[in-house]
Formats: sequence, C-alpha cells, structure tokens
Amino acid sequence: MTKPTSRLHFLDAIRAFAIMMMLQGHFVHALLGDLYRDRNNAVYTIWEYFRGMTAPTFFTITGFIFTYLLLKQSTTGLENPRVLKGVKRAIKVIFWGYLLRLSLYAVFSGTVNPSFFYVDVLQCIGTSLLLLIGVYLVFYRYNRALFQNAVLAIGVIIFLLQPVYGNCILEFLPKTVANYFTSRNGSVFTLFPWFGYVCFGSFMATLFLKYGKQKLFYSYAVISLLSVGVLLVFASSSLLMFMHGITNLAVFKSVAYNNFLFIRLGNVCMLFAVFMLLKNYLTSPILTKIGGKTLSIYIIHFFVLYGSWFGLGLSTFFYHDLTPAQVVIGALLFVSGICALVLYYYKYEEQLKFQLHILIDTIHKKARITLFEIFRVVKNDVIRRYKNSR
Repeated sequence: MTKPTSRLHFLDAIRAFAIMMMLQGHFVHALLGDLYRDRNNAVYTIWEYFRGMTAPTFFTITGFIFTYLLLKQSTTGLENPRVLKGVKRAIKVIFWGYLLRLSLYAVFSGTVNPSFFYVDVLQCIGTSLLLLIGVYLVFYRYNRALFQNAVLAIGVIIFLLQPVYGNCILEFLPKTVANYFTSRNGSVFTLFPWFGYVCFGSFMATLFLKYGKQKLFYSYAVISLLSVGVLLVFASSSLLMFMHGITNLAVFKSVAYNNFLFIRLGNVCMLFAVFMLLKNYLTSPILTKIGGKTLSIYIIHFFVLYGSWFGLGLSTFFYHDLTPAQVVIGALLFVSGICALVLYYYKYEEQLKFQLHILIDTIHKKARITLFEIFRVVKNDVIRRYKNSR
C-alpha cells in the first residue's frame, strides 16, 4: 500500500517538471533569433509541441493538488481550513500577477501602463482557484460524487463551448473584467478555457483519493491514463465529428476542426501516466522543494527575463537575438540558476531575514543619529544667530 507522502512527492515532481519546462520555454521563446524559428526544422517543431504542454499541465496539476488537499480534510464546507487557505492563496497569486506587470517608470510618470491590466497565468490560476472553491461549496455539501461529476461536466462544457466564447469581445464590460474572458485586449491567459484544465485536474484528484489506497491502484491508473491520453490525442477529433453526425450540432464540428484542448488534455494524461510509472524514482528532496516553490520561481524568473517593474531583463538586451547553441546553454543556466537562487533563499531564509533586520536596524539608528546631528547643528546655529542679533 502506498503511503500518502509518496503521492505528494509524485505530485510535486510533476509540478517541478512543469515549472522548469515553463522556465526554459519562456527563455527560448523570448531570446531565440527569428532566423531559427523554422517549423520545417524537426528539433524546433518538437520543442514547440512540448512547450505547448506546459500550461495545460500546470493548470491541471493546480486543480489536482488543491482538490487533493481540500478533500483530505475531515471537515467540509466553510469549516474546511483549506477553503480559507485557498482563498488567501488565490488572492496572493492574483495580486502578484498584477504587481509583476506594473511599470515603475509609468507610475513615476503619473500613469499606469496598459499591460498592467492584462490577465496572465497568475491571475488566471488565482481566479480558477476561487471558482473551484465556489464549485466545492455549492456541490460538495451534498456528497463527494456530485462534486466529482460537477467538475468533470464543467470541464467538458468549457472545452466544447470554446468556439462560442473564443471570439467574444465583451465591449459592454470594463476592460479590467473583460480581460479575464477575452484575449482581444492583450490578455495572455483567459479564464476560459483554462479553468477547464483545473476542473479536469480536480476530477482526477477525486479518483485518486477514492481509489488511491487500493493495492493495484497505480498499475490501473497508469494503464487508464495512457489509454485515455492516446484516445484524446489520436481519436478525439473523430469522436467529435461522430457526435456532430448524430446531433447535427455545429459546435462539435467546430471543436473537431480546432481540437487543441482535448489533444493537450491527452498529452497531460500521458504525462501523468509517465510520472506515476516513475514515482518510486521521483522522491528527490530537490524536486519536492522546487515543486513547492513554484510561485517564488515564477516571480524571480519574471524579473530576470522580462525586467518587470524596471523593464531591464534579459529580453531587453537579447530579444530574439540568440543562436540555438547560445539558447541551449543559456536555458540550462537560466533554469538551474533561478531554481538554485530560490532554494538557496528558502534554505537560509531565517538567517537572511535576521541579517536584513540587523541591516535595517543599523540604517535606522544611523539615520536617527544623522538627523539628531543635523537638528543639533541647526539648533546651535539658531541660538548663535539669536545671541549675535542681541
């Protein structure tokens, strides 16, 4: 029988893989020269395909881990401590999503940069967590099976209706709100369809919790995930066309002709199967730590690569300018460097905070001494002038 801690290591390993894939994906996408972005090149095509798996994996594992921790609690509803923790986490993630896009130059100029209002991955993940908590509070109070079926149904509906909401402009909404639903104004990620992956991850977690303690669970899970993944990748378009033939609903045909959502979900299922198969080899503490610090890694990488508040990052100097050899070496250094920096900080967090406190206290004392000296000099000068005037 597998211990729960092993499952948590397995989940953190997937999350660590996803964040490292994101780091190298952003680095290569931002810095590789235009001359080498050739889709007739097999290496670039393979890299681009696997890069497309990163976001679906990240959203799916987010729904999986949050639901896993949420449903493990003995209490339900608002009494579940994970509800409040989830809300706080979601707000924190959304806050950082906006903060990272803030330009200090624009602020000091008395304006706010337009890209500040774009919705990126952090805002989308945070809002998805809030929605998932809402679904849990509405359906789980009845029974677990209803919540399980609800998240599965929501995920399928979101994917099937993508052609309907995909081209919406939503001019009647304020842009700040509309950016969560449409990419027409510059948003990188929108709530739909990405919340669908969170729902599928949540559904997988309910199955994991229900059957995870059974002796042959992992063997059946690997076979099932591989089967579902292969079916979604190679047969989902045909199945959608079959449904169109039966129902004559145009939405099935539209999804089949642009079937990236179900295919990517199939990729995620196959990836989960691989990690489950290798779970006994993925117990490295480093993987666990990286998987547990994804927000910090994302924040640091945003500053280093894009410049964030200051606009001075690697992309400022090397945007679409590197050769493949330079990109490969740079990506390896970038991924390892960012991860090492974050892990080093958390390893010595208490010592660093203590040293920072001493530094701030020293600066504060010196500032007080300096102000006291200035005040004393001014006071003596005033007294001297007063005496001379008499």
